[in-house]
Amino acid sequence: MSQKKETKGENLEKAEKKQFIYEKLKEQQSEAKVIRRVVFMAAVVFILLAAAVAGGGYYYINQALKPVDENSKKQIVVKIPIGSSVSGIGQILEENGVIRDSRVFKYYVKFKNESGFMAGDYKMNPSMTLPEVITSLKTGKVMQEVAVRITIPEGKQLTQIAAIIAEKTNQETGEVFEKLNDKNFLKSLMAKYPDLLTEDILNKQIKYPLEGYLFPATYPFYTEDPTVEEIVSAMLDQTRKVVGQYKGQSESKDMSIHKLLTMASLIEEEATEKVDRDKIASVFYNRMDIGMPLQTDPTVLYALGEHKDRVYYKDLEVDSPYNTYKNTGLPPGPIANAGKMSIEAALAPANTESLYFLATPDGDVLFSKTLEEHNRLKEEHITSNN
Repeated sequence: MSQKKETKGENLEKAEKKQFIYEKLKEQQSEAKVIRRVVFMAAVVFILLAAAVAGGGYYYINQALKPVDENSKKQIVVKIPIGSSVSGIGQILEENGVIRDSRVFKYYVKFKNESGFMAGDYKMNPSMTLPEVITSLKTGKVMQEVAVRITIPEGKQLTQIAAIIAEKTNQETGEVFEKLNDKNFLKSLMAKYPDLLTEDILNKQIKYPLEGYLFPATYPFYTEDPTVEEIVSAMLDQTRKVVGQYKGQSESKDMSIHKLLTMASLIEEEATEKVDRDKIASVFYNRMDIGMPLQTDPTVLYALGEHKDRVYYKDLEVDSPYNTYKNTGLPPGPIANAGKMSIEAALAPANTESLYFLATPDGDVLFSKTLEEHNRLKEEHITSNN
């Protein structure tokens, strides 16, 4: 009897131990869940805080890089002492209200690897961008009001550009145009811009060497009588800057700058405000791929040296390397200056099978794969309306 009681007591004790262990395990599991939740919540909070800090930092820096007041015309005299450090210059500029943040200015200067700032008195204003402030400090020039502003629209030819320059600088158009085509002047520009102006522009078939190389933009000058060289240099600087953005793309297509500007000029001259330039580019490339002449009217007009609304069949017979009805491939060089959109289209044409396009009187451009379809569209939109 005592053995049975003893065995029963041992079993009870074992059961209590098991229950105790079970309770402990359950308690530990519960604590582990709580810990995991706490860790998870802490991680979420940390990530959100990090994102907020990063976002706030990006916003702050982005704002600090902007002008203090884009519309301000206030002139501020800023004195930069000899031996000033970048940090010191930044503090002076911030204190005078020329920049938003001296620390951002310092890091921007280091990131851009700028140096050679000059001491002196500068006339600045809150509308200046950081690049303008840095340029002023490096050249020792004070910011002045623009004396002459020359605007060159997209699609203009060298003869037209010469006329614009002449009008803005009180010179004779003939003299400006002669300067733009002077051999010695061209050689000096080629030496200054060897990566842009290559021997391609001296091809005997080229009509005007600088055609297509003077980028369309608005150029400010701070003297009443800027020279033709100063004006052309500003334009070539801009062309080099824009073309440089697409260096990788042009190299991958094995396309020289000269060919790129030539193709872009054709696209520019054929494009309307409504048209997709990449589709026009596609037509030109598709034609070249099968050995078909480009047959673009603007090249005929360029060969004739005329500007008129309509090209006649007799015009298509003009004997010129620029006549793309008689010659296959690209003409010897650009026929006008091209904007960024046309340059981008020349490098990234649309993927189409079109071989023809037709500009309607409404400014739309219709694309077709076959001559039959093209003629039908021409009859519908052009011939029937005449």
